[in-house]
Amino acid sequence: MTDSRRSILVIDDEHIIADTLALILANAGFQPHIAYNGVSGLEIARAKKPEIVLSDVILPGMNGVELATQIRQILPGSRIILFSGQAVTADMLESAKESGEEFEVLAKPVDPEELLSKLRDS
Repeated sequence: MTDSRRSILVIDDEHIIADTLALILANAGFQPHIAYNGVSGLEIARAKKPEIVLSDVILPGMNGVELATQIRQILPGSRIILFSGQAVTADMLESAKESGEEFEVLAKPVDPEELLSKLRDS
């Protein structure tokens, strides 16, 4: 039996945030996968091939913009949404944009209703 729910990868080094978002998404009918850093996020993306990637920008080892760029190369059809609570990420996002990469961005803390609305619109 295959799972028909849309697959989503949640990446955040704050376990409580990643786990809570995954629970909210599971309750909304998605099939969540969780990673707590960029390296494991990339590994899970390769293995699970999620339709959607939801990642914090500030991550240990590999930031979310670098991660999103690499995931887009291996899964060009995946939708990538980044979120952050830090103003410093604007520079990272602008640098990515100058390199031809543009990502959707949500402010942290992520509002569950706003997130679900954004995901349902896709």
